[in-house]
Amino acid sequence: MYLDNELIKACEVSVLLCVVFRLIALELNCLTRGIGVIATLPPWGDLLRCIANTRLVPPPNSRQILPESHPHATISRMSNKTAQAAVMTGFQEPLVVQDFPVPADLAAGDVLVRVTLAGVCGTDVHLHKGELKVPLPLIMGHETVGVVEATGGAVRDWLGNDLAVGDTVSWTVGMPCGQCKYCRLHSLPSRCANRKAYGVNTPCDAAPHFLGGYGQFHHLRGGTAIFKLDKELNPEALIGAGCALVTCVHGYEKMPLRWAESVVIQGAGPVGLAALAIASDAGARPLIAIGGPKDRLERCKRFGADVVIDIEEVKDPAARRQIVLDHTNGLGADMVVECVGHPAAVAEGWELNRDGGRYLVLGQYCDAGPTMLNPHLITRKELEVAGSYGSEPRHWARALDFLKARTDRFPFHELITHRFKLDQVNEALAEVASWRTGKAVILPNG
Repeated sequence: MYLDNELIKACEVSVLLCVVFRLIALELNCLTRGIGVIATLPPWGDLLRCIANTRLVPPPNSRQILPESHPHATISRMSNKTAQAAVMTGFQEPLVVQDFPVPADLAAGDVLVRVTLAGVCGTDVHLHKGELKVPLPLIMGHETVGVVEATGGAVRDWLGNDLAVGDTVSWTVGMPCGQCKYCRLHSLPSRCANRKAYGVNTPCDAAPHFLGGYGQFHHLRGGTAIFKLDKELNPEALIGAGCALVTCVHGYEKMPLRWAESVVIQGAGPVGLAALAIASDAGARPLIAIGGPKDRLERCKRFGADVVIDIEEVKDPAARRQIVLDHTNGLGADMVVECVGHPAAVAEGWELNRDGGRYLVLGQYCDAGPTMLNPHLITRKELEVAGSYGSEPRHWARALDFLKARTDRFPFHELITHRFKLDQVNEALAEVASWRTGKAVILPNG
């Protein structure tokens, strides 16, 4: 960490006083012996000006490193350079593009990234509606890819690869504390009592400000699980998959798929497509997708759905259930995965399971309100019901491997249908909220 301005000034004053007092002591000592030394020194005014002009500031291209224990060592100073970010200042209010100082002289382990792509997630829509109470003002955006602009010393990614300026990277959203009972005792960092999540609950009113993807830069604190992207992996594939893919990896880890069993996916959006891709790769059959509109259902077919049910054409839940029964020997699906985000889907989903089936809830990240449920179905059908919240770094590592190995079979990069500039962020949120996009992305730097 570099010496900050206040510390430098304090050091300069201390040195100046020490020199002055030393000269006075020297003169008094000489006078007691009848020797004058002042005449042999430069005039006092010139000497003091010389001392005052001697600064402790390092040369432009050098750095002064403080030990990590120093109280100033965790602070990244801000530069005079500014950059823009789209800020949510109120729920259900338009986002405002604002200027913030760019972090400079990064603390040890910190990384500054120039954002190239920021996905607009359905969760962002829910956040904007106020369905998850988060601190404001907030720079949203938790699906982000960028290029390393600067690092606070030597930094490695989560897999141990050295990071350098110019590397393309992405990173996990959550920052667990590692100290609470959920982190240590229950091995559940996704439910960390002190968990911070970039673009979700990290307000931007204090430095380093850039803590979400809807900005030209993103500041990553030391300890963030960063992943250096291989050159053969298209960054648009990662954004096309978004947080949906790692969410599904986490969910299927908790409730594993079994080869050749029937699976119903409720939802044809990004989470539904990711759930489809993994289930298809695991050998599910038949694989049934329920959702809409038609263009999304066509993508579901591309990602492995054997049967698609259009909720606009088949509006009656009982009729949808009958279609599922027709394709599962009259029993219902072995596994149903909720990827919609609407609470009513859960009640319908239990009816789609066979007796002894499994039901996985992935789409209820935000609180969209209560719904009527009949718990008798869980008992009578002997259902297993599980939920999954967020993700951990290992899920990101597995998701990246999946994307690299299955690029041809599951072209997630093709899911990006809309691109918006930073000042079009409100239009982007509106389009995503209305289901008029595949995957929408923000291009903060054009």
